[in-house]
Amino acid sequence: MAKIKVFCGGISPESEVSKVSGKYVFEALQKFYDTQLITLEKNELPEGIDNKTCVVFPAMHGDYGEDGTLQKQLDNAKISYAGCDSLSSRTCMVKPASKALMKFAGLPVADAVEFEASKKIDAQAVAKLFPTGAVIKPADKGSSVGLVITNSEDETKQAIEKITEGYWLVEERVIGREFSIGVIDGKAAGLVEIIPDGGVYDFKRKYTAGSTRYEFPAKVSQKTLDAIKNAAEKAFEVCGCRDFARVDFILKSDELSDFIILEINTLPGMTPTSLLPKSASCIGYDFDTLCKKMVQNAIERLNECQ
Repeated sequence: MAKIKVFCGGISPESEVSKVSGKYVFEALQKFYDTQLITLEKNELPEGIDNKTCVVFPAMHGDYGEDGTLQKQLDNAKISYAGCDSLSSRTCMVKPASKALMKFAGLPVADAVEFEASKKIDAQAVAKLFPTGAVIKPADKGSSVGLVITNSEDETKQAIEKITEGYWLVEERVIGREFSIGVIDGKAAGLVEIIPDGGVYDFKRKYTAGSTRYEFPAKVSQKTLDAIKNAAEKAFEVCGCRDFARVDFILKSDELSDFIILEINTLPGMTPTSLLPKSASCIGYDFDTLCKKMVQNAIERLNECQ
């Protein structure tokens, strides 16, 4: 029997959220396996992980956990772990990279431009490019950290002026209903509609209980549901994902099955308000069995190496 090491914490803006995910994953997995919760104080592997008997479940969010760095360290140490590998993790964390792959594969994504904080984009040019408004967010962060939605040139200018560092993405603001769907072993689970107070699903509304309403399974036409599921599975494939991920969408018209893909999250939140557990519940997984399923392939990879 493999021993499961649940990683959480690390140094990132999402460290505290990661600790909550880690706690719930640990409590679920200890019902099935010899499980230990490890809170990382540094962005490096802890000592004492036996690569012959241990499997890591990275309940990590933010830079170190999701950008492929942790996964590369685990690969170098020959430690089996749940979730996407280092290249896929990096690809999906850097939104322009995953958007380019999806667009090349014929999947619908929002028009966007990216820029470095040291070379700020012109707000007037953004207003002309995206007359319906813009979504400004870090190009390589998760959990809607730093996300700003603007509706005018002045708002865009103010948002850009406040940026002092990092790599940023400016997307066309697409108006519609927001959805998320889990992909488990390459197969789409149930569709979740996200209905935040105020209409913006930002960091606060994502992690504050009661500030967002969810409907799952979401009420959409069968044609739209099938199209979204197919798109999620294709996005999972073209971005090189494995084991599990979550794909986020905006639906412009249910009647026309017209939607865009916002992004892919390779280490979805596993808190009481998280989306992947809601999506998985639509196809029969409770939280405990979902966590067991999420680590299963990593255990098999460990056994294959013995």
